[in-house]
Amino acid sequence: MNDIERQALRSVPTELFIGGEWTGAEGGSDFAVRDPSTNEVIARIADATAADATRALDAAVAAQADWAATAPRRRSEILRRAWELVQERKEDLALVMTLEMGKPLAESRGEVAYGGEFLRWFSEEAVRITGRYGLNPEGTGRTIVSQHPVGPCFFITPWNFPLAMATRKIAPALAAGCTSVVKPPQLTPLTTLLFVRILEEAGLPKGVVNVVTSTSSRRVSEPIIQDPRLRKLSFTGSTPVGKQLMAQASENVLRVSMELGGNAPFVVFEDADLDKAVDGAMAAKFRNIGQACTAANRIIVHEDVADAFTKRVAERVAQMRIGRGTEDGVQIGPLIDDDAVAKAESLVADAVAKGAALVHGGSRVDGPGTFFEPTVLQGLTSDAEIMSEEIFGPVFAVATFRTEDEAVRMANDTEYGLVSYVFTEDLARGHRMIDRLETGMMGLNVGVVSNAAAPFGGVKQSGVGREGGLEGIHEYLSTKYTLLPVE
Repeated sequence: MNDIERQALRSVPTELFIGGEWTGAEGGSDFAVRDPSTNEVIARIADATAADATRALDAAVAAQADWAATAPRRRSEILRRAWELVQERKEDLALVMTLEMGKPLAESRGEVAYGGEFLRWFSEEAVRITGRYGLNPEGTGRTIVSQHPVGPCFFITPWNFPLAMATRKIAPALAAGCTSVVKPPQLTPLTTLLFVRILEEAGLPKGVVNVVTSTSSRRVSEPIIQDPRLRKLSFTGSTPVGKQLMAQASENVLRVSMELGGNAPFVVFEDADLDKAVDGAMAAKFRNIGQACTAANRIIVHEDVADAFTKRVAERVAQMRIGRGTEDGVQIGPLIDDDAVAKAESLVADAVAKGAALVHGGSRVDGPGTFFEPTVLQGLTSDAEIMSEEIFGPVFAVATFRTEDEAVRMANDTEYGLVSYVFTEDLARGHRMIDRLETGMMGLNVGVVSNAAAPFGGVKQSGVGREGGLEGIHEYLSTKYTLLPVE
């Protein structure tokens, strides 16, 4: 680790943030955060207890009424100032993210830009919360429909996009007038802690956002979710965990937003522009080292162009540089941990055993860190585990189809429905795919769909609710109807 890296890490708080104060965990326990490219300990972070979690919710509840009564313009100004500070601190944020998560520094910079946009977008939406007023159809009364903050929220964020997943939840909650408790991921808590310090510098009042870091999500989550003062739960992560949290949330009938697993189909038709399709596939598959719920999981290509398409992708993949994310030119950093490497190995071995051809890669990389080669497989069979399991790694797996109906059937043959990608030069076919593919989002001739101004979310077992866009702030608002008599 060099001096620049050490300096960036020294700017990161290592304590809990409760009621506007940085404080150690009850009992003083802590845990290690490691650089996955070297396995080196880069920080030790407070390990919150159940009592700490309750204190954090106490602070959020105490701050709720004042924050809800804060003028929308003031809430907007704080979010805007936070966005400005994120721009000023973007190099520190990107470097800390790369050190704790492993993604190439260029991608971390991209995430800082993307994550920051949620602050700017919702700073603008904060002053646009509206209702309506009018005479009812019978003429007997006047209707007022107004929007009000849901109340204290609990956010559980994932390790793969540690800034963007925090801002995507915190920003609309703040804009709507809600306070919150945030549980960052154990593997990558540092970026969130640095961001919350930025919120503090932007003038956020005490208790409006609170942070509890912990080695046990259950230990801190259960007392918060079971508390009747909580009003909303938002989680990004796996579908099995999301189901458990939804069951817990049902006890107090909490509002929930769930961004869960994905199994994205990437469909290439015979009339596709292969240059566009290859560029889109590289972005959709290898962004964030394949560790994204929006990553292309099943590459479904028309049999007439499958060989040419796969060859072009393999040529690009063969040129990708593997290494520590802080090094110049690196495109493939480490996977998050040994379990992720073992999963990639297992999925590749299963696919090959069931008839797929290994075109490139397929192995872990020796040495320190948790690296896995960018891999290309061709000729996937329908019974390969990759066709049903989310890879979360740099494995590009190609299956083929003959007809449009077959492509649709293959794409929809999953319990998940987060995002799909379609490449075709036929506009009518593109519109048919919008109607026929069972996903909450779709990229038509593009490989990256995420944008702060668009609603992010899925259907089926990929989740509930939407984050971002005009729809995002309504996840944190409760609609009230009032009837006034006609005088």
